Amino acid sequence: MIKCNLYKQSLKPLVLVALISVSNVSFAQKVDLTYSTATKRWVKAKRFLQKDNTTATNITIYTDTLLQEIDGVGGAFNELGWDALSALPKEASKQVFKDLFSKEGANFSMCRIPIGASDYALSYYSSNDVPEDFEMRDFNIDRDKYILIPYLKEALKVNPDLQIWASPWSPPAWMKVNEHYAMRSGNFENAIEGNKMNLGAEINNNATAFKMQERYLKAYALYFSKFVKSYKEAGVNLFAIMPQNEVAFQPNWPSCTWRPEDMAYFINDFLGPQFKNDKLNTEIWLGTVNSSNPNYVKTILDYKSTADYISGAGFQWGGAKAIPTVHKKFPDLKLMQTENKCGEHENDWTSVERSWKDLVHYFNNGSGSYMYWNMVLDETGKSAWGWPQNSMVVVDKASKNVTYTDEFYLFKHLSHFVQPGDHYLKSSEGKNHMAFQLKDGRVVVLAYNPKESVDTLNLKIGSKSVTVKVEAKSINTIVLTE
Repeated sequence: MIKCNLYKQSLKPLVLVALISVSNVSFAQKVDLTYSTATKRWVKAKRFLQKDNTTATNITIYTDTLLQEIDGVGGAFNELGWDALSALPKEASKQVFKDLFSKEGANFSMCRIPIGASDYALSYYSSNDVPEDFEMRDFNIDRDKYILIPYLKEALKVNPDLQIWASPWSPPAWMKVNEHYAMRSGNFENAIEGNKMNLGAEINNNATAFKMQERYLKAYALYFSKFVKSYKEAGVNLFAIMPQNEVAFQPNWPSCTWRPEDMAYFINDFLGPQFKNDKLNTEIWLGTVNSSNPNYVKTILDYKSTADYISGAGFQWGGAKAIPTVHKKFPDLKLMQTENKCGEHENDWTSVERSWKDLVHYFNNGSGSYMYWNMVLDETGKSAWGWPQNSMVVVDKASKNVTYTDEFYLFKHLSHFVQPGDHYLKSSEGKNHMAFQLKDGRVVVLAYNPKESVDTLNLKIGSKSVTVKVEAKSINTIVLTE
């Protein structure tokens, strides 16, 4: 009798997980829940299923309505990230790559790199700083072979299928009308010494800062082509490029503004034909668009045959306001969020709350991919121009300690499960959940509980239902398998 009772008691949790009642009909279904809070990270919950609760938050998932296909989730490789990782012992550095790119870790599937200097480069540079070298005789990626490419190859060792795309923050300085990498003087705090730009060289509006003469446009198209081919020769394939990071911004770090008419002319008459003539299969995406005006994108896509060369459009920061209209106007255009808001080096739960809102906004408006900014930084988080920002991984170069921030776990809650080829699912209105249909038939629900108390969620998945308890102030991934 004692053995029998113990056996029955041991079955109770299994029965609770396996049998869920829906409209008086029982069906076998496995439900897993993983959650994170500010103090508990990546916890696999054991007892979370509840009886139907009429006062719970109700979420309906429409499994018969597949929305956009997922293209990938990841972050950005930058020189200062590699500099931070290089301070670690070899095994500690390898562990960071496993945590970011392995199937057991965050499982990132798509990432970006800069073409030349970004604000997180060690200094200004491009792949050709020889003025008026229109034939690109002196083009090279020699610097990248020592910094960015080793960084990329360590990631590719862990995930050989990692998709990589690239964009410049600035053309070579000699191709710009002010012949400087930046658009205005100073540093992040507007200190005059900053980048030492002559005040007369500043460009403080959205006028095109590129020299729009044909010889410069033709040379720049060749520059992109050589970059793609050089990276391939170095063992790194680029699936896409975007011609300009933040087309409507005038900061004091590498940058270049473009009017939409000029960008359309460059893509249609120079960049697109160059890629076609060179038989490159690297896609051209429009971006990165930080203009809040959707007509920026429309103007480019409506220009002659420019749309024939463009495979998608990437948005960041101010572009968030434009993406809903663009998605409605061009429903078949692939969309991407290209740079998660980078914060002020707070690296705490407030960053999770901000990033969660952006994730929901972009996926609800057609985005199939989402990029974090710096995946790895040192303990200061500072750019070469003085702006301290967030990262998923913080490396203390002196102590060799590695810290994974709250945002690392937020993005792991998404990308560990959701991969290219999966689909976003239609769901009921609400700002605290997202749902995905995986290729193997499982349904994944990401849910954020912003409350200071435990909440209960009634999930209606197609014709079936499940009720789960979620922790206070938590990010939750619920996986349902029939």
